[in-house]
Amino acid sequence: MQDKKLHHSDHIQLSTMEYNLIILGAGPGGYRAAEYAAKNGLQVLIIEKSEVGGTCLNCGCIPTKAWCHEAQRETRDFVLAVEHKNKVVEQLRSGIEQLMQMPGITLLRGEASFEDAHSIRVGNDVYTAQHIIIATGSRAKLPPIKGIAGNSKVVTSTELLNITEIPQRLAIIGAGVIGMEFASVFQQFGSEVTVTEFLKECLPTMDKDIAKRLRKSLEKQGVTFRMNTAVQHIDELDADLILIATGRSANTEGLHLENADITCGPKGISVNPETFQVNGKEHIYAIGDVNGQALLAHAATMQGIRAVNHILGKEDHIRFDIMPAAVFTTPEAAGVGITEEQAKEFGINYTCKKGFYRANGKALAIGEPEGIVKILADSQDRLIGCHILGAHAADMVQEIAALMNMGTTISQLRDIIHIHPTLSEILQSAAEG
Repeated sequence: MQDKKLHHSDHIQLSTMEYNLIILGAGPGGYRAAEYAAKNGLQVLIIEKSEVGGTCLNCGCIPTKAWCHEAQRETRDFVLAVEHKNKVVEQLRSGIEQLMQMPGITLLRGEASFEDAHSIRVGNDVYTAQHIIIATGSRAKLPPIKGIAGNSKVVTSTELLNITEIPQRLAIIGAGVIGMEFASVFQQFGSEVTVTEFLKECLPTMDKDIAKRLRKSLEKQGVTFRMNTAVQHIDELDADLILIATGRSANTEGLHLENADITCGPKGISVNPETFQVNGKEHIYAIGDVNGQALLAHAATMQGIRAVNHILGKEDHIRFDIMPAAVFTTPEAAGVGITEEQAKEFGINYTCKKGFYRANGKALAIGEPEGIVKILADSQDRLIGCHILGAHAADMVQEIAALMNMGTTISQLRDIIHIHPTLSEILQSAAEG
């Protein structure tokens, strides 16, 4: 189908191509939503101003994990690590480019903004569709610290992933997921790493016991932590490179949301947390980081699936209250469901069962004896949370996430046969405890 345009004014051309759905952003939320929508018969226009794959692929999850993998090698050659990272990113980016050429999808390069609530402008062209999904992601947020502006030593995760030499001394401001992962990676590559955090503990959204154990483990490896410390001026940090890892902000600048009467809250675009429809605009959806609900690539993907299902009138059984997450440090940390602190805060009657890596044959065989599994169950014995520190924590938490989606009990977990020897046997051991 050819894209014809009619003369609309001296500066605007109105596209006559009929689209069912326009998606702003080709990150994991946007491109997966486009694929799913096209497979279900919708004509989709997806607009991307930069590289496909979004933050996750180009300057987030994937390149970071490539470095995490290389950092665990005995050789720890940073030149090879950079080559490996670039190769992985290019391969995956090429795959998404091909995916966006499937029937039903038109990929348009350019910067999109709202002309009105039903129209999107890209340059001098305006496109309309029955539905619009905003999937523009987020960017690193800079704190109000004196001396940051124009300082050549200061980088965000985006710039850090483009360096080609290891800094002798790396200072990290922020002990969230990004800060902790880079602290682990660069310590293993040989940097002297110092992490400064305003809060009293790292990873504030994770189980406090797991977070403390992870921090202690990284301290033993050589990472220095300065907790309960606020940086007033960047000159307080004596380092060759300073990473700002103090959170992210929704990418809404330049979208001209006011033209569509779309409002933003402190975390991002305000949406219905079940359908991800923008408040007051039933035909517009906002998914992923831009709505601030859960800054995770897999959250963006599944929110996109939900949005498309809502457009199609299809029911699904996605449980957004069961959102597994992981920190790819060494050792790894992961969790799903509520933490012990949350259970106490909400007044939930719960039990906590523990399993230990040191008692597991596979853990000892692969030289990973340090680790703990915590499983939480409610008064009806149903699984309500799992938190793990140790090798392959993310893979093991995924099993519990799947079981939680099915309403599984501790007793049922205990009766599931697990392969021997595997780390997942620790889950069964914890259930028996």
